[in-house]
Amino acid sequence: MILAQREYKLQDVIAFAKTDGKFGGLSNMAPGYNLFVNEINIQSSEILYQACRFPLFPHIQEELIRTQNPMDSKSVSRKYATLTRQDWDIVRFRIMRWCLEVKLIQNFPKFSELLLSTGDKPIVEYSTKDSLWGAIPQSKEILVGVNALGRLLMELRAKIQTGALIQASVIYPLDIPAFLLFNNKISEVHNDDYFIHDLDEIYAY
Repeated sequence: MILAQREYKLQDVIAFAKTDGKFGGLSNMAPGYNLFVNEINIQSSEILYQACRFPLFPHIQEELIRTQNPMDSKSVSRKYATLTRQDWDIVRFRIMRWCLEVKLIQNFPKFSELLLSTGDKPIVEYSTKDSLWGAIPQSKEILVGVNALGRLLMELRAKIQTGALIQASVIYPLDIPAFLLFNNKISEVHNDDYFIHDLDEIYAY
């Protein structure tokens, strides 16, 4: 991803900030989008993203996942900032893209409908302080920032629109060093129906 700042006219974009707004589900903090990775339940894409920051420290990952609260998970991450994986600035956008794809596949009807409801408008995370993942107001009409999260969400929307990602898609682990959860390599991720069918096959015998 090219980290160039962009200018957005507020009236021309889909902006989200709080999780309880019309487009609040676009936020990584949004409740109601539970994830299941390596047979572990994870409350939100934000917590999954933060856990990927500390692959060599399963006790930190456990603390993050146990929070069950994305804002608390960010506080935990700040506490252990010196233990962040050394290549974090290089891989974090790829990790965020993967987290969003996991969120989509495991919440496909709800999340795909929300993304498609944005039409073809730019998606922007409205922030008062983070110009990397979002964009900051410069006036009542203008937002400026890299808007990395919004751009990744637009990329995800395009994959739905073109059929590159469907409910039956499999999200494969990233090919990066130490892509681990609790000392185990992160496995491919399927939608909920996959696990239901898998159980049906087990109990058929």
